[in-house]
Amino acid sequence: MRKVTLGIFAALCVMTSAVKAGDLEGNCCADLEKRIAELEVTTAHKGNRKVSLTLSGWVGNQLTYWNDGFEKNAYVTGLGTALASRIRFVGEAAISPGWTAGYVMHIELIDSDSLTTSQEGPVGPGLLSGVARSAQAYESYWFIKSDDLGKLSVGLQSPPSDNGVVLIDASGTLIPANWIISGAFSFKIRNNNGGFVMNGGVPLIWGSTGACYPGDCLGVPFEIVRYDSPVWGGLSFSGSWGEDDIWDIGFRYSGEHAGFNLGVAMFYGKDHDEFQGAALTDADYYQVGAYVQHISTGIFGLVNYGKITDEAREQAGLNPDVWYLKAGIRRNWVSLGATVPYAEYMVSEEGVSQSSKFQLWGAGLVQEIDAAAMTTFIKYRQYSFSDEVLCANGCKDLDELSVGAVILF
Repeated sequence: MRKVTLGIFAALCVMTSAVKAGDLEGNCCADLEKRIAELEVTTAHKGNRKVSLTLSGWVGNQLTYWNDGFEKNAYVTGLGTALASRIRFVGEAAISPGWTAGYVMHIELIDSDSLTTSQEGPVGPGLLSGVARSAQAYESYWFIKSDDLGKLSVGLQSPPSDNGVVLIDASGTLIPANWIISGAFSFKIRNNNGGFVMNGGVPLIWGSTGACYPGDCLGVPFEIVRYDSPVWGGLSFSGSWGEDDIWDIGFRYSGEHAGFNLGVAMFYGKDHDEFQGAALTDADYYQVGAYVQHISTGIFGLVNYGKITDEAREQAGLNPDVWYLKAGIRRNWVSLGATVPYAEYMVSEEGVSQSSKFQLWGAGLVQEIDAAAMTTFIKYRQYSFSDEVLCANGCKDLDELSVGAVILF
């Protein structure tokens, strides 16, 4: 994060004005004034002298090759809603010792959303806005924070259970490897005849084969009131409520013990609303996760588990859940930064019917470039789906190979 100050340019202008009489070219400060004007156009300013402003974000893109068993192609896309290129404005002001107030404005820049690309086209609209190559408001809220009592936030923001157990992952592989199948989400599943697998008269997409996506059920921001406790010995609690009606509660823990970094999280969410048109009527969502990394060797492991129940699935006799496993090693083998090879596996059952099963196998390599605040990656994933009825004629696997990078600012 950087704060940009224009005062140094103004000071230079004042200092050089002392020699203006000997300047045969006229206004000695013209170049500096022009530079200041340019910076004023491109620099975020604080609204007043009481509230600080910090600008941060990242830019991320990838090249993805895919093969659905009958068709293959390569697309250049963003990283998908929630991981897309972004600009984040954070303002904060001191009320009294130990108390602050502030705001967050988080804008996503959607070039092509990898969550909505498919065989039909390489340019996917934003998952939340439905518009391609546009900006969308991802978060916008104000907060009051006490060092002793915690933080209260009101507005458009992610609930604590949004990727609640995913965020304990400290391996550096979170962007290319998590339980969201962003690269294949909207791709249609092929049968052995080359046609699309139909479910209820519409083509079945990979994003509908498991429990939610298949793991993140309350996975986007909502208009909510959220509370986050202070951190006590590595332990913190969070909860939120909003919309009509969505609420959740849970905790996270992180700490170091006996040469290991540990992370544990557990969340429960309740959704009475019709989420994004998916009609999750009276849905209950449970998730738990654990992360462990041996400090001296860098060997790590992650396990996430999620389970959702709702009225429609109960009537259909479905009991969907999802497991996500990841392991690897994080080491500084080169001077650029940490190198992280990893492997991953995910399975979700009863996402479509009592006989359906979704699986993912993957592997990849992350290379961090510390001097440029940059992360590069290459990953391979294979998706498979089986169902006694829908795949009676066989269902084809989908292969995905992606190369990409994220640079922070």
